[in-house]
Amino acid sequence: MRVSVVLFTSDLRVHDHPPLRAALAGADAVVPLFVRDRAVTAAGFDPPNRAAFLADCLADLDAALRERGGRLVVRGGDLVEEVCRAAAEADAAEVHLSAAHSRFAVRREERLRTALEADGRRLTVHDAVTVAVPPGEVTPASSDHFAVFTPYHRRWAKAPLRAAADAPRRVPVPDHVRGERPPRRADIGGLSPALPPGGEREARRRVTAYWRSGLDDYERTHDDLAGDATSRLSAHLHFGTLSPVELVHRARRRGGAGADAFVRQLAWRDFHRQVLAARPAAAHADYRTRHDHWRPERVARADIEAWREGRTGYPVVDAAMRQLRHEGWMHNRARLLTASFLTKTLYVDWRVGAAHFLHWLVDGDISNNQLNWQWTAGTGTDSRPNRVLNPVTQGRRYDPDGAYVRRWVPELADVDGRRVHEPWKLPGPERAALDYPDPVVELAEGLERFRRARGRPR
Repeated sequence: MRVSVVLFTSDLRVHDHPPLRAALAGADAVVPLFVRDRAVTAAGFDPPNRAAFLADCLADLDAALRERGGRLVVRGGDLVEEVCRAAAEADAAEVHLSAAHSRFAVRREERLRTALEADGRRLTVHDAVTVAVPPGEVTPASSDHFAVFTPYHRRWAKAPLRAAADAPRRVPVPDHVRGERPPRRADIGGLSPALPPGGEREARRRVTAYWRSGLDDYERTHDDLAGDATSRLSAHLHFGTLSPVELVHRARRRGGAGADAFVRQLAWRDFHRQVLAARPAAAHADYRTRHDHWRPERVARADIEAWREGRTGYPVVDAAMRQLRHEGWMHNRARLLTASFLTKTLYVDWRVGAAHFLHWLVDGDISNNQLNWQWTAGTGTDSRPNRVLNPVTQGRRYDPDGAYVRRWVPELADVDGRRVHEPWKLPGPERAALDYPDPVVELAEGLERFRRARGRPR
């Protein structure tokens, strides 16, 4: 009997899964394998929120495979060792894997290929599984990657996409290849109270609901903080319970301004991956240095803690930071303004904020997280690196009646209308009655400090 191994990583689904389809086409049985890689744990990339969401995804994937006559084999340890061991137990000639693009993933893939070939086995890597358009598929004439989104998007939009595949009807798995008990959400502590459920079924349910009630209005509503009108599919894309290829096809078939804007966000996701694939050091180092001398953490400690806890005195910033802790998620507009506040108004190193986001975000993703932080800090791909987002102006624009602020900052629940964005301006007795801090810094002072630091005095 011919057997192949399918190594699941950030592609935890059965719909539109090229490695699984290819393995089934070339063998009589497959071993669907997920390895809880101890290197990921050692690097701190599995904090509680993502570990719990992953547990949901694995349970759902196992259930989907069992419906098709199979099961998921879960093991823990060194990924290369465990894949080689499973391949040997199954006498598998080939291992199928989805391409990944971070430095860590590329090095791990190289190690796996070397180890498998030493055993006389083959590694087959499939692209366009976790992205729609793979890094390197569209490039400018003068470089190995696009450094500006708009020209990238023009080329990306014209790139051919592979067809999306249905889920297989049967997945036969050899009985003798065994695994350990998968992790369970119930066993994981320290979670955000409103952490959403994971898994492909939940992902596809969300898509169906969003296509019915939100997609057509996405262009008009996606920046509305209180309206919460985004798709909330980012965690499912991160864990691969949804296929970006399938989503692009479906949105294009739907058509309209909302679908076009939604597809543009998927292009941003691919854009960041092609930047990181070409410049892997950008995960930790400035993509374009501005020669910043960030405030030392020991000096800025009180400001950093106020930002983390949602006690900066700027209501829309504080609302966003509290949403992050409560849900393990934050609205995209809120991510931009909280990052701008930390890096430019407080002039704190973007890596401090990126690490905090990676701890809490269930969609925490090296390419999107780090490169969006760099974009906002002005060290990344933004063509206007010195732009500063004013939290009061942003609050009035994207939360005009203050509903988002009052939802997350209950201390301000009785402050009506737009006044909620500047509580320090309330009449004396009204201000004194609020258990809410004064601003940690005046906006004009923060702006002046940033401009001096960047060599741009007023």
